[in-house]
Amino acid sequence: MNYFLNRFLSLLRSFPLIKQMVRREVIGRYRGSFLGLLWSFINPVLMLTVYTFVFGFVFKARWGQGDTDKYEFAMVLFAGLIVFNLFSECVSRAPGLILANVNYVKKVIFPLEILPWVALGSALFHSSISLGVLLIFLAVLGHPFSWAMLWLPVIVLPFLLLIMGLSWLLASIGVFVRDVGQLVGMTITVLMFMSPIFYPLSALPESVSAYLFLNPVTFVVEQVRNVLLWNLQPNWQHLAIYSAVSIVIAWFGLFWFEKTRKGFADVL
Repeated sequence: MNYFLNRFLSLLRSFPLIKQMVRREVIGRYRGSFLGLLWSFINPVLMLTVYTFVFGFVFKARWGQGDTDKYEFAMVLFAGLIVFNLFSECVSRAPGLILANVNYVKKVIFPLEILPWVALGSALFHSSISLGVLLIFLAVLGHPFSWAMLWLPVIVLPFLLLIMGLSWLLASIGVFVRDVGQLVGMTITVLMFMSPIFYPLSALPESVSAYLFLNPVTFVVEQVRNVLLWNLQPNWQHLAIYSAVSIVIAWFGLFWFEKTRKGFADVL
């Protein structure tokens, strides 16, 4: 308990630094471009428009059975990709976080454990913009808003803890085993197609779809869609289990990072 308390207090003390580094990273991504930060809004708008046209009007794809709304597939796909892209961006960057910030390793006073938080903050910024675009799209289509949408932060919070745990773990391993970055890239591709992003779970046999919940993205994708698109309450029992597992992974990831960080300088 004291360990977690000390880590939490350390995070609070480092919050201004994390905020500054996130801001610098977000702005730096668009530095030199004519439209600047406006691209973070244009990209999701363009992608949602393309999804709607291709899947709704060209392929006439429908998510569920029966004559569902022609816009539904695009919205369901976009919501799933928001969740997956948040996971993918953080986890794929994690193995190279320390390697890309070697100058911080030899600074004794610099809290290296905040680097995954910076990556997460940058990814959350872009995910929030995409979420805003989706909500605007829903409002334009006359989709009813409900109180169920307010449960979104409760669903996302354990997901962020899981991402942080994996990021700390992979950031540490990436210093000692450089090939882990390639392995993570392949794994993320597999996870994308083994999660219900492009297809509903109901399209699979029940004996197969159950295994998809071993994918850390599957549960969150399903719950986010439930509260945003279908006005359903989260599955509280499964959310409690997911939260417990996420806390364990976050604790282990941070514990491993702290234990191995003493060797970073020697390897780098």
